[in-house]
Formats: sequence, structure tokens, C-alpha cells
Amino acid sequence: MKVGLSTYSLQQALDRKELTVPDAIRWIANQGGEHVEIVPMGFSLIEHPELIDEIKAVAKEAGIDISNYAIGANFAVLEDAEALEQEIQNVMRHVDVAAALGVKLMRHDVAFRPAPEGTVAQFEIDLPVMVKACQRIADYAADFGITTSVENHGYYVQSSERIQRLLHETARSNFKTTLDVGNFLCVDEDPVSAVKNNIPYASIVHAKDFYWRPSYRNPGEGWFQTSHGNYLRGAIVGHGDIDMPEVFRVLKQSGYDGYISVEFEGMEDCKNASRIAMDNVRRIWEKA
Repeated sequence: MKVGLSTYSLQQALDRKELTVPDAIRWIANQGGEHVEIVPMGFSLIEHPELIDEIKAVAKEAGIDISNYAIGANFAVLEDAEALEQEIQNVMRHVDVAAALGVKLMRHDVAFRPAPEGTVAQFEIDLPVMVKACQRIADYAADFGITTSVENHGYYVQSSERIQRLLHETARSNFKTTLDVGNFLCVDEDPVSAVKNNIPYASIVHAKDFYWRPSYRNPGEGWFQTSHGNYLRGAIVGHGDIDMPEVFRVLKQSGYDGYISVEFEGMEDCKNASRIAMDNVRRIWEKA
């Protein structure tokens, strides 16, 4: 098992230009991180391919792995076949980026719809389109030895059962899930139960924590609502309301021995929060 950090966790500092992406990689290594997950928010490795070699060189110099490359995508555009094809081709270009980075894991999103539209019936309508897109991308990625994955986020394709449905229908050995242990709360699913459901299909694990409040206790600024109206706020891993010791016990007993990537999206200073979160992940894992 290797503990590291998603560059998304340092987005505050990246947006403020306090860190560049190479700076972030060095910072992660200096905090004891064993890998970095590249999330191109605010920068593009397609538009600036020279960054690819720089990222690889800095990671090698720092002695850490580049674990995963994570991008967005939306294939729920049934009304426009041309837009759908463009989206698939765009994701394939990102597969080329992942191959150039030397990673063997890549996450791409599959669909987003507003919460009122995200019904079971709509999911079943969209599923064949999502499946075909994921199959084509996974088959393309297989030529590079890359495993693609879908993350449980975005409300629409987020519950453990919908993730499994997509995985089973896609039926590709190199298409798995980026398992975010905290994100299940966004659709009001118990994280421990959901992790038990989906850990057999995980290519990489995101360690994320949340503070939780019921729907009748609006805490105000800094919080967002779940699909059923409860309130969440991003927390430092180990500080929130998710039963992290039990989640990690489930992970450990499953035999999972891959990358654990910390994702922080709270209100605290991102660097201090990320450092504490990585330390907590190591400590909780050791005791699990």
C-alpha cells in the first residue's frame, strides 16, 4: 500500500499560484507522500505537452510514483451523436497523455445530469451509451497497458450499485472503479457498506472525509447538500464523521494493497490539511 496525494487536494495553492504542479509534486514527496495523482484542473497536458516530461522528471527526482491521471467526461448526450463522438475522442487523447506520463491507471467520468433528472429510469436509458463509450476507451487504453476507471461522484453515477451496474455491463477487465470512500455520502449511502460492495472492483482508492449534518440543521456557508438534502462539508481525513477506522479495516481485510490517494476539499489551508490527512491515513491503516 502506498499513500500519496491528488494534486486536486492542493488546488487552493495552485489556483493562487503559490505552487506550480512540479512544486506540488516536490511538496508531496517532502511530506512523505509515495505517489502523486495528476488532476489537470487549471492546466492542460494536451495544450501544454511539455509539462508531461517536466512532471515525469520531477517525480523521478523526488522518488515518488505518478499513480493515476484523472479527467472529466460526459457521455450522457444522447441527442447529439457528433458531440458524443467528440467526447469519446477527447478522452482517448487523454489516454495518450496518460501513456506519455507512464501511468497505468486513468480515471474518466462518464455522465452528469441534474439531480431531478438522475432517476433510475434515466440511468437505464443512458446506460447503453455509457457502456459503449467506456468499452471503446478501455479497449484503446488496453493497448498501452492502462486500466481505466469510473469514480463514484457527481450524484448521477455515484451509488455503489450504479457503479457496479456500469462495470458489469462494460465487461472489460481493464475497466474498474476509482473508489472514493467518502463520496458515497453524497448520495446518502453508508460509506462502510458501500466500500464493502465495491472494493473488489477498485483500481485505486481515494481517502476523503466529510462532516455530516441532517437536513433540518443547515450549518450555513461552506456546506453543500446530498441527494436527499442532508449537509456535507469536506474534512481532513480522520477529522470528519465517516468511520475511517472501520473503512480502513474493510480495505485492509479485503487484501487491497494498491495506491491510497488523499483527496482534501475542505475549508482549512490545503497544505496543512493534506499533510495531516496523509499522516492520519498512515496511522489509521497501521491500526486497522
